[in-house]
Amino acid sequence: MSEIKTINTSKAPAVFGPFSQGVKTESLVFTTGQLPIDPATGKIVSDDVQEQTRQVLLNIKAILEEAGCSLDRILKATVFLTSMDDFTKVNEVYAGFFSDKPPARSCVEVSGLALGAKVEIEAIALLP
Repeated sequence: MSEIKTINTSKAPAVFGPFSQGVKTESLVFTTGQLPIDPATGKIVSDDVQEQTRQVLLNIKAILEEAGCSLDRILKATVFLTSMDDFTKVNEVYAGFFSDKPPARSCVEVSGLALGAKVEIEAIALLP
């Protein structure tokens, strides 16, 4: 079995519970579900779902980069929304990050997210 390493970067929000920003194995990176928190302020960036989605994806990018990976290596993403009414708006931003070869993805509506966020995304990526 390969060694499991935790990932920690100041370029993504600090965790506020008993979990890591991500974990890395010999071949995969798993990110914790990322909220739209600005790592510099520790606060939700905006009430706008598109700005929130952008920040979430920037946070995932920072974690992947710390692990020696990148967004284009994501195999699977899971998107959590507090309202499916935001699906199209989230997709508009998401498409800008994954225009060439988008990963497999699930999207589910949930009754609530931490800190009142509207969107949360987690990812699984293949190391180069």
